[in-house]
Amino acid sequence: METIVNKVAESGILTLNLEHLLPAADTLAIFDIAPYLFKGMILREKDFRTALQEMDWAPYAHKKVAVYCSAEAIIPMWAYMLISSWLYKCEAAPFHGNEAQLKEQLLNQAIDALDVQPYTDGRVVVKGCGDVPLPESAFLRISARLLPVVKSLMYGEPCSTVPIYKKK
Repeated sequence: METIVNKVAESGILTLNLEHLLPAADTLAIFDIAPYLFKGMILREKDFRTALQEMDWAPYAHKKVAVYCSAEAIIPMWAYMLISSWLYKCEAAPFHGNEAQLKEQLLNQAIDALDVQPYTDGRVVVKGCGDVPLPESAFLRISARLLPVVKSLMYGEPCSTVPIYKKK
């Protein structure tokens, strides 16, 4: 009987899946300013202050919060400061931008904090075609982090890769 050999497993290729660096969904929240606009166009200070005071802030507690306005309106700077003061009270961390921008920023922070030592002199493939779409910036950033330490860098799956870099 012929033995089946897993050449991918024996290749010594290290796979890095950027999806594993994404923040957990239950650690994120969204604050859209649009529902607080008067006639969908203007933010009135007194009404906004009252709405924030009456709001239940519990869903934002201890989360990273994307703060943005989905409507085309000019939002005064004091509004962001006011929202931040309420988020501070419930120990939430505000980020300016929508949910996708928040996830991108957090993913890039995770890449910056990644310990690249385990990849030193390794043959590394950055997993592609995952279940979750990832921003282009993540691939730029992970490449910049890994290139100084890896023997080779590839994109894709261990069984089918696109060569990116090979140390000479």
